[in-house]
Amino acid sequence: MTEPDNPLLLERQVCFALAVANRSVLRIYRRLLDPLGLTHPQYLVMLALWESAPRGVKEIGAVLQLDSATLSPLLKRLEANGLIERRRRDNDERNVDIDLTDAGRALRTKALDIPPAVVDALGVDIADLEELHGVLTRVNAAAVRAERPAARAEG
Repeated sequence: MTEPDNPLLLERQVCFALAVANRSVLRIYRRLLDPLGLTHPQYLVMLALWESAPRGVKEIGAVLQLDSATLSPLLKRLEANGLIERRRRDNDERNVDIDLTDAGRALRTKALDIPPAVVDALGVDIADLEELHGVLTRVNAAAVRAERPAARAEG
């Protein structure tokens, strides 16, 4: 027998709802991105570059909230697939810029079909998805703020 006001009920946990939604939505993306030859993390890198290219590796990591250990293999694979190219900066060889190749730019046209296909597959009203996006953006910002004091205390 469960208690409806029990704070430890699985169905009341935000982390559980987020984890299940994440897995479910990423399955949809995987199905749609496979024909483009992209994984979801690679798609996020490409979105960042379609928005603005070239971009520095550190800037891409900051925008996507990915550390270099996670980002580097994604960039290597995208480069091996001929979608991006890396260039060391002339004025500072420690910094690397990432730019789209012609194939990377051309892939954007095919990727334009992804967002509406996701909305269609979810069968959820676009207004609900926009509201969800807003709420998640605020939750993510709050989580980042909440981690800052902990990071300072550890450092």
